[in-house]
Amino acid sequence: MGLTKSTGLTGPTGPAGAGADPPARWGASGISVWLDGLSRQRLASGRLAALARQGRIAGVVSDPAFLARSPAGGPYYTGQLGDLAERGVPAERALKALAVHDIRWACDILRPVHEATAGVDGLVCVTLDPRLAHDAGATLAEARALWRAVDRRNAVLGIPATEAGLTALSACLAEGINVSATLVLSAARHRQAWDAYAEGLERARAAGRHLASLASVASFPVSRVDTAVDALLDREGTLEARAMRGAVAVAAARHVHEQYERMLGEPRWHALAARGARPQRLLWTATTVPEPGASGLLPTRYAAPLLTRGTVTAVTEETLDELSELDEPEAAGSAPAAGPGTYATARRLLGHLRWFGIDHGELASRLETEALKELNDAWHQLLDRVTLSLDKGPATGEGTDGTA
Repeated sequence: MGLTKSTGLTGPTGPAGAGADPPARWGASGISVWLDGLSRQRLASGRLAALARQGRIAGVVSDPAFLARSPAGGPYYTGQLGDLAERGVPAERALKALAVHDIRWACDILRPVHEATAGVDGLVCVTLDPRLAHDAGATLAEARALWRAVDRRNAVLGIPATEAGLTALSACLAEGINVSATLVLSAARHRQAWDAYAEGLERARAAGRHLASLASVASFPVSRVDTAVDALLDREGTLEARAMRGAVAVAAARHVHEQYERMLGEPRWHALAARGARPQRLLWTATTVPEPGASGLLPTRYAAPLLTRGTVTAVTEETLDELSELDEPEAAGSAPAAGPGTYATARRLLGHLRWFGIDHGELASRLETEALKELNDAWHQLLDRVTLSLDKGPATGEGTDGTA
């Protein structure tokens, strides 16, 4: 899977085996599809391995909101939690032990993809403790500890793109740690994430590191934008407002992608690329349509139009199945081929937000704050569930996680 520079947000092009599942064909076109959600159940059941082996996914991304629904929620963690309880391990350390176990396992499953793509894909992206989002030093220390514990080159540590988070992101890269800038909700924040990435690469090079071995993505949570904007448009209640419902998120993503392509042409990036650096790819997350039937949007409304060379689209398994039902033209979305025309359309649509009193920059800032609160709440929920499991004491027998 190459990093072919695209000319806009377009659908998949180029065959990769007639009759193959569309996600499997897209990989040959430089389009990466990752699975949104890492759980012990998917690991132990062999489901993740099957999806990777079939070429349907090329990576995994997960965060506390998803993980909060996994630990202590079934038999898959019983054995390891029992061992941890027997040893009197406190909840925070136990949670990290569970996470390290699953990250290592997923990295090993995806190692063949990582090797076959020369490190472009086969990545496992997991979010660090979101409570540290505004503390650069603590984030760096946490990243160092987790990186050493996981000890896998295809792991990627997610850091919220706050001011402190981006400082930590640069420092991580300087030390050879793969990182993801998460919660990138505007073109302005994406510019900052890109600059932090470039600074990290420059520091890594000064330290004598091989830039080709470093991986990074910038995560744009697509549906979050429409969820917020649609609520504001509904207050307007006009025909013009209703016409924009469900359309702003993809336009915002296209606007960010347009900037991404411009940055690939900048002298600073050319100097880094000449030293072997890979671009910090855009990662489209939160591509599931909330209540697709009620909203009137197709389940693939966000995932399909954003499939493009050189970017990553993270989808749930349900959305992946929906994408598999589409043929290639449909998967490209109903909009005309991207490029300058589509980018101009996206800019024009975003400009219309002002008619309804919506400032895109202020909205992005609010969404970042809300998302961080949700991640913090999910993290506390995780700790609570692990604490309850540990309080039950050692388990008897053997758990389905393979631990005793």
